[in-house]
Amino acid sequence: MRCSRMTDVPRRREILAVSHSTTYRYASPVQPGPHRLMLRPRDSHDLRLLSASITLSPPAVLHWFEDVFGNSIATAEFGGEVTELVLRSDLVVERFGTDEPAPDIAARIAPEAASWPFTYSADDAADLGAMMSPQYLDAEGRLLDWARGFVAGNPTPTLGLLQDINLGIQRGFTYRAREEAGTQTPLETLDARSGTCRDFAVLMIEMCRAMGLGARLISGYLHAPGSANGAGSTHAWCEVYLPRAGWVAFDPTNGITGGRDLIRVATVRDIRQAAPISGSFIGRGSAFIGMEVNVSVTRLALPPGDAAA
Repeated sequence: MRCSRMTDVPRRREILAVSHSTTYRYASPVQPGPHRLMLRPRDSHDLRLLSASITLSPPAVLHWFEDVFGNSIATAEFGGEVTELVLRSDLVVERFGTDEPAPDIAARIAPEAASWPFTYSADDAADLGAMMSPQYLDAEGRLLDWARGFVAGNPTPTLGLLQDINLGIQRGFTYRAREEAGTQTPLETLDARSGTCRDFAVLMIEMCRAMGLGARLISGYLHAPGSANGAGSTHAWCEVYLPRAGWVAFDPTNGITGGRDLIRVATVRDIRQAAPISGSFIGRGSAFIGMEVNVSVTRLALPPGDAAA
């Protein structure tokens, strides 16, 4: 997975075309097993899906369902043996970027949650469930200690604290592209002071959970207008639940708060549930040569009469 750091450019409404292709190559014929595809976003107040298509080579039968989080999932079943497998997703989305200033977000947070520490209502705590429980061992409490380093007083403004942690990761850690599968543990990222977007997202999520906050992982795409041809990438970030304000996005790779430039595809509890494509094949293990992933995110012209921000 590759992800990008970017320049913070304010925008409000835009139409984006996303192309995401994955190619698997094999030295000898193999039989693909079922492949799980999590590539289709859901409509929301900040994102409208205008069109979506999945192209498979060779062709396959698609079965659609929703997972426990409400994500749209397709299972692809292939017929015969292959030496190359191509899976491509094409999306056109209307994105309403969040340019809301931090003071406005803070003003929407329920008074009882405006300062940290706070306690969720019984209903919120029950609904958040495992999204409040750390997923990784931290016997010495190092993640909570690191997060507490940003606390200026007791109590301290909740949103300001989260923004400081978000910026602390962006400014204090080095982004390092890593092609191999998997994610570092939060403590590995903390010690290395480097990682990918998924490492940084998991680190912030675990810190928030150690602080008693509900947090979840979002996977999708980043629109980076400062790069060549508007190129984008797969991306991962964090959302934290703040009463009355709802789920607020924090992207520790880029140090931004709010959903601007982020195209949400899937919402999960754990990074291991967030793979856009997963599957298997029957054949010699040595047959697998490698894979290639290409992603582009391009800004399209708004319809005549619409004003671009």
